[in-house]
Amino acid sequence: MSLRNFVILLLLGLIWGASFLFIKVAVATIPPLSVAFGRTALAAVLLYLVLRSRGLTMPGWGPVWGSFLLMGFFNGAVPYTLITWAEIHIDSGLAAILNALMPLFTVLLAHVFTGDERLTWAKVVGIVLGFLGVLTLIGPAALKGLGKDVVAQLAVMAAALCYAIAIIYGQRLKEVTPLVSATGQLFCAAFLTLPMSLVFDAPWTLAPSFISVGALTCLSLLGTALAYRLYYYLLPRIGSTNLSLVTYLIPITGVFWGALLLGERLHWSAFLALGLILAGISGVNNRLPKLGSARKMSVETTAK
Repeated sequence: MSLRNFVILLLLGLIWGASFLFIKVAVATIPPLSVAFGRTALAAVLLYLVLRSRGLTMPGWGPVWGSFLLMGFFNGAVPYTLITWAEIHIDSGLAAILNALMPLFTVLLAHVFTGDERLTWAKVVGIVLGFLGVLTLIGPAALKGLGKDVVAQLAVMAAALCYAIAIIYGQRLKEVTPLVSATGQLFCAAFLTLPMSLVFDAPWTLAPSFISVGALTCLSLLGTALAYRLYYYLLPRIGSTNLSLVTYLIPITGVFWGALLLGERLHWSAFLALGLILAGISGVNNRLPKLGSARKMSVETTAK
């Protein structure tokens, strides 16, 4: 992974790390399904305006819209709804740990369904190190809730699997302009979440606070529109496995935002977690020191 792409991946992690703050504020007076619809619909309209201002157009009706619909389903409507609902029943820390299974699902699916992202021991070590980093950051105590509210926990795991499926399937859109892919996915996600919002939330009866509306706007513009623009930019350049590692960056960037905006103190475990996560990313990129190479170097040095 080039330095440029790593910086963009880190930026994506920073954006999605802040999104949890926006979600927490938004759902205070706006139900989860309406948050899911609002963030995707507003983001889709914004990206469409940007797209038109650049002289681009959306493709005509055809197979590509089937791909947009599947991405909107697996990468938007379903996981947004599952995770938002689950966090009503389980702690956010446990949800973050379960969501961190996404890179594991991705590397396994990529091994089976792609020809250029085969499973290696370096990738396995990298995935494990990254997961340990998330566990170190959040704290093993969060696992005490494991086994309670099983349905909610399964919902988060299902959302992680959905993200993994989407990130593998999304490679079919390599030839589509990233801005067009992001816009198409978000329009489809909004289309899918609108009926559920109308049926279960009756949004015309809501009276959201100004703060919740502001949080939803930030979530839509930054955590959805800009984030998915970066997502589709990175996918064909770094591959599904590397892009899935943003899941490990989200908790650590969330801690960063808490320290910056809320004055929270950074514990030593945050720095240890960051080291493990960065080591995990290096492992997935096959940049961890190789034992065989180290032994060979030692023998050559001794011979000299």
